[in-house]
Amino acid sequence: MGKIAIDKERCKGCQLCIVSCPKKSIRLSEEFNEKGYHFVIFQEGSECTACTFCGRVCPDMAIEVYK
Repeated sequence: MGKIAIDKERCKGCQLCIVSCPKKSIRLSEEFNEKGYHFVIFQEGSECTACTFCGRVCPDMAIEVYK
């Protein structure tokens, strides 16, 4: 199984990673970052296959994927 790390301050909430996740393990947070954007978070209890789709589609390079 994999793991992702999201830099919430770099995230603009474009949701491309949400759409690209095959396990639907990423969702939009209700909180805001310092720039005023809703950022994405990994849903607790979800699984990650380390497919790297989310990291590849992120235009802000806010996601790192670990295997």
